[in-house]
Amino acid sequence: MDQPAGPGGHPPHAQPASLVVSDPRGQRRRVAIEPVPFRIGRQADSDLIIRDSRASRAHARIVVENGGYVVEDCGSRHGTFVNGRKIARQALKNSDRIEFGVADSYQLTFALDGAELKRLMEQVGTSDASATAQGLGGNMAKLRAILELARTLESAFSTDDVLVSVVDTALAITGSERGFLLLREGDGLVTKVARHRSGHKLPESDLRVPRQVIHRALQDRRELFSMNFDPVRAGQDSVADLELRSVICLPLVRIRTALADATSVVSPARETLGVLYMDSRVAAADLAGGNRELLQTLAMEASTVLENARLLEEERAKQKLEEELRLARTIQQSLLPGKLPGDGWVRACGSSVASHQVGGDYFDARPVNAGCWSAVVADVSGKGVGSALLASLLQGALIAATDHPEMLGRRIEGLSHFLLDRTSGEKYATIFYCLLEMGGRFSYVNAAHCPPLLLRAGGAREMLDATGMPVGLIAEAQFAVAVRQLAPGDKIIIYTDGVSEAQNTAGEFFGRKRLEAIAAARAAESCGALHDAIQEAVAAFTEGAPQSDDITLLVLEFAGSAK
Repeated sequence: MDQPAGPGGHPPHAQPASLVVSDPRGQRRRVAIEPVPFRIGRQADSDLIIRDSRASRAHARIVVENGGYVVEDCGSRHGTFVNGRKIARQALKNSDRIEFGVADSYQLTFALDGAELKRLMEQVGTSDASATAQGLGGNMAKLRAILELARTLESAFSTDDVLVSVVDTALAITGSERGFLLLREGDGLVTKVARHRSGHKLPESDLRVPRQVIHRALQDRRELFSMNFDPVRAGQDSVADLELRSVICLPLVRIRTALADATSVVSPARETLGVLYMDSRVAAADLAGGNRELLQTLAMEASTVLENARLLEEERAKQKLEEELRLARTIQQSLLPGKLPGDGWVRACGSSVASHQVGGDYFDARPVNAGCWSAVVADVSGKGVGSALLASLLQGALIAATDHPEMLGRRIEGLSHFLLDRTSGEKYATIFYCLLEMGGRFSYVNAAHCPPLLLRAGGAREMLDATGMPVGLIAEAQFAVAVRQLAPGDKIIIYTDGVSEAQNTAGEFFGRKRLEAIAAARAAESCGALHDAIQEAVAAFTEGAPQSDDITLLVLEFAGSAK
């Protein structure tokens, strides 16, 4: 029969317990088994929600019988398993594994709070008499227990659980009454763990010793030290009023993890992570019989746990950033034109390859009306997310094209003022913005962009030089509109400097002359074939060497009016 829950949600005579929940992505968290009965399933009002469509809405529950925990299957579709065996009801033991009958789903580990610690503490808590009799062997047994404690808990539970166990173990070793683990935050110390030797949590206010006193001692960075206080005022509290018999401070130092299994302590005082502080108002702390060395070993383990947690947090942050950049890259690529014209009076072929996760280049080509097409290639200064965002802004600003050539310069001028007003000239862009009309009139503004190559059908070549300054650089910039008349078969090769400045493994640049040579050799071919030939030539030249700039290429072809 289920027992009613007592204070804190736990039934009377039931030891507090938790479930270590591993989700399908491998992430873990710890959930207290409260209230009881503890319902597990897919439905929203479950105490533990299993977000897996293969799990049943009410899959299982955990109840208390005779002071112990029992898991029951609730008629689930795929069943409930304990340690790989399908069950209807099963009494739970510490570390039992609970699963839900489907692969790659949630896995729960039953944990009696403090059970693992209690087992190991029995090894640590050797009586004085037996420790004296065992001598070095007794100390080695304690040491092995401490190492097992830290490493077992580190692999099984969260960093907070490990640090709590470290404090409890230090209290057991020294016989101190209270223990606090404080971590450095800026120029001060923040309480991470506060424990009484009886195993219950203490409020942070119980640490009444002025923290600046602990901090000064921490700055001295001795491996382990005790502090004797004079009955003088320090801050608002008198240390003498605390009636402390003993105080122990143990610095936690940053551990640098090297290759293989080697670790080393980073020595400068600024690399101190925090302090393990213990005091007692009843009896002096025990630092005899090898306990000093054991505490130092325990501090090393705690420091290693903290360093591993820091590295893990950095790795998670890095993965999150990379995932966000991948998403940004996907979005940025989706903004490029999905389909360019392959037949009709105007044809186009283009591509953009970012040198980083996201790029500062973009190109676009779109019809303004039945007799006019607009095209643009832009290159934002700098690299990274900021440049990518500005490139997207430019694309949005130029997406609504005009069919009046004289308006090209005004639109670029307005865009330049907009950028300058918001970036103060710190970010600018080069832009080639053009209109191609069905009659062959080609109007353009070149805002300091790489001069595109006008390739005539007969093989003649002309560079379309700049008609203005970069966009967003200076307030007085003006952008003149230039015009060319195209004949059927003429092509415009528009590119960013990532093409001409592509480098090979020897550090040589691809250069404009190579681009012109390819254009001359392929003048009679289609815009698609010419684009592919340039792209393949750049790839062959660079031989896979990492590039420092985005490579963007757009080839326009005027085929003439359809007959």
